[in-house]
Amino acid sequence: MRKVTRYPVEGPNALWQLYRTVSPWKGVKNFIFIQISRYTPVLSIKNWIYRHMLGMRVGEHTAFGLMVMVDVFFPEKITIGRNSVIGYNTTILAHEYMIREYRLGEVVIGDEVLIGANTTILPGVTIGDGAVVAAGSVVHKDVAPGTFVGGNPLRELERKTPEGIKP
Repeated sequence: MRKVTRYPVEGPNALWQLYRTVSPWKGVKNFIFIQISRYTPVLSIKNWIYRHMLGMRVGEHTAFGLMVMVDVFFPEKITIGRNSVIGYNTTILAHEYMIREYRLGEVVIGDEVLIGANTTILPGVTIGDGAVVAAGSVVHKDVAPGTFVGGNPLRELERKTPEGIKP
């Protein structure tokens, strides 16, 4: 099970009660900076925005592809290690708003991790150092260091390499 904290709500679904948990101004500010980052091709500017405007912990030389969408309401719950690559159009969520509850969870992505394009990472997961996540995957559970995973549901995949090349 993912490491999330559950908060029950009464009345309308949890998304209708969003601004009881997050300031609307925080949401608007974060949305603006995330949109700027999504379209910015300069990696150092993206990382500066993520670190200084959104409160994310981003390691040196980490690269975010175009159109990456980080959590609008809780980006400070996202940590990404050094020299990792987050592929095009990936979504990283630290929250889930459900009908009768909302959930929050830290997302930790290790050093030298490769996340393929169009991947969705759900709250409360840890992706270990050196892991590779195939494009189009849904990461709904922890990924062990050095493993190659993919799919929906997520599963470990076999890594095939040409002879003489180390994975």
